[in-house]
Formats: sequence, C-alpha cells, structure tokens
Amino acid sequence: MKKYKPTILIVLTVLVALATSVLVYKWLQERSIAIAGQRGEIVNVAVAVTDLSWGTVIKPELVKIVPFLKGSLTAAGVFSDPATITGRVVITPIKADEPIFDSRLATSDITKGGVAAVIAANKRAMTVRVDKVKGVSGFIHPGNRVDVVATFRPNFSQMPVTLTVLENIPVLATGTDTEIKNKQEKPSEVDVITLEVSPNEAEVLALSSTEGKLQLSLRNFSDTKNMATSGASVQSLIALLNGKRPAKERKAKSPGAVQPPAQEYYTRVQLIEGHKVNDVKFREGSE
Repeated sequence: MKKYKPTILIVLTVLVALATSVLVYKWLQERSIAIAGQRGEIVNVAVAVTDLSWGTVIKPELVKIVPFLKGSLTAAGVFSDPATITGRVVITPIKADEPIFDSRLATSDITKGGVAAVIAANKRAMTVRVDKVKGVSGFIHPGNRVDVVATFRPNFSQMPVTLTVLENIPVLATGTDTEIKNKQEKPSEVDVITLEVSPNEAEVLALSSTEGKLQLSLRNFSDTKNMATSGASVQSLIALLNGKRPAKERKAKSPGAVQPPAQEYYTRVQLIEGHKVNDVKFREGSE
C-alpha cells in the first residue's frame, strides 16, 4: 500500500486541479455574461454551425444559438429560435458562426434549394461550357462577375472577329459536366458555369455559344462599369502590331521606287617594296 501512495496522491492532485479549472472557467464565463448584461442587453441569436453556400436548405443541425450583445448586431432580422428558419433557403453564402439574417434567406414560400431559389426577379439562369485551358474557369466562383467574349466568323469567307457580347454578368454556380466522346466508356470532363442573365441576354448568350467560341473574363468586385469596345479582328491585330514596330521596319517599299546602288566594301593593305610604301585596296568578295 505504501508504494502506491505517491501515485494515488498524484492522481488526486490532478483530479482536484481539473475540477478547479472547470469551476473557474464556468465562473469566469458567467461573470463575463453578467458584466456584458450590465453594459447592454444580451440576446440569443441563431448562427451557422458551418459554412452555408447559397441554395442550401437550412436544417436544425446546421444552426446553433449563441448569446450576443444586442448593440453588437449591425443589422436587423436575426432569429432566436432555430425552428423559425428550418426549411428556409440560403440565397447569400453564410460563414460559420455568422448570424443568420433574414436578408440572407429566400422568402418562406420557397422551400426547394438549388439555383432556382437564388435567381433574381425577371432573370434567368443559363449554363455555358468553358474551356479550362483557354479561360479562367478555375478561378471563377459563385458570386463573381464576368464578361462574355465570343469569337466567330460573320461569314464563312471572312476572317474571325472577337467581341465582348455581355458585361458584368453574375455567376450563380460553377461545376463540371461529363460527356462521352466517340462512344468511349471513359468520360471527358467539361467545365460548365451558370450565369444569371436577362431574357435578352440569354438570347445573345445562346446565339454566341452556337455560332462561335466563348471565353469568360473575370472582373474585379468593385468594377461594375460597362466599357464599349470595337472588337478585334485579324486586320486590327496586324495594324496594332505594326504600330508597335520601329518606323524604319514599317516603311513599305514602293513597287516603282528606285533602289539605291548597293554599297561596296574594300580591304586596305599596305604594300612595302624596298623603301616605298603603297596602299592597295581589294574589294571584298573578289578573288
């Protein structure tokens, strides 16, 4: 018994220390809440347990209640009972531990999630395929805004033309689709991006994707200004490149212009004959 006595004392000491730590932690927590209550009113607020993306249908396990100072909430429309938002659809991404505001949720009559729940009034969702090698599809995420650039031939006999057909278009979703080529079992991945467009923009997007090749250019979040462009063609590209070359390289040779005679180059050699020294010139290239 004596040899186990030190071990028993150590175990008891550890248990007492743990119990004391728990009691002190609870006391400090209650004290901080009491002090906060003296400074301002404490309210229970429903927050997200994890990150919630748009289109998510809220379930009870995705929400928890956290005490907040009433004055610390910068926006109205918070919830104190998780049951009141169960079944609502998220239309704006919500981060973990962030309060769930009514403005972030679709109206109560919308009970199904997905793209349809986040489309604005008088808007349409339209999906286009994007070549990951040619575009920036790997860097485009829901909530970004993009310009749609199309390259096509006005007539089959003409050179291709590239134009910005749509500007400042919201991105609703990004993802991949699969298609089987040449009846092979192995599918090839094709990136697809869903855009929010008006009915008129949907027609432009459909025609551009059918008659030409599409690429997306990513915009800065703060850049919402539309810019009128004249497009680009092979002729304008050549003219642009010629404008950057030195003037002497751009100068064209006229068909009837008289060319100056070619210059001849000589090598000078000193020929010594006794006490005489003579300069002799030999034309380069002659034998």
